[in-house]
Amino acid sequence: MITTAIYPGTFDPITNGHIDLVMRASKLFDRVIVAVAINPSKAPTFSLEERVALAKQTLADIESVEVCGFEGLLVDVAKQKGANVIIRGLRAVSDFEHEFQLAGMNRRMQPDVETLFLTPAEQFSYISSSLVREIAALGGDVSEFAAPCVVKALKEKLS
Repeated sequence: MITTAIYPGTFDPITNGHIDLVMRASKLFDRVIVAVAINPSKAPTFSLEERVALAKQTLADIESVEVCGFEGLLVDVAKQKGANVIIRGLRAVSDFEHEFQLAGMNRRMQPDVETLFLTPAEQFSYISSSLVREIAALGGDVSEFAAPCVVKALKEKLS
């Protein structure tokens, strides 16, 4: 049986922390789908197409990983893609409450899909997309937090 995991997020932009989690997940599962979301409650810096393209570029070297964009309920996309595991990243205790609620709701809507929480490597635990965007917008160097293509895209988008 092939185990497929789906790792959802807005990835605005994808960071080294996200990449770390995808690498970890790719060692645990046969197939990992990075699902880039349209989130109506967020106003992303990058369009869905740009976020998908950046994710594809940064994850191209990791085997068994595919990237797609989606709108709507994650559990519907998981079912459509044949994923039986949802990967969620936890950087700090503050992430847990919200993620715990999401996991419970997803389980209620799709009982056959389990949620697995992964923590990033210590050097990535403080990185978030919003902090990377903020630093870049203020002219700071974000090259240690994101792949070169993301750093370049941030400079172009925010200049």
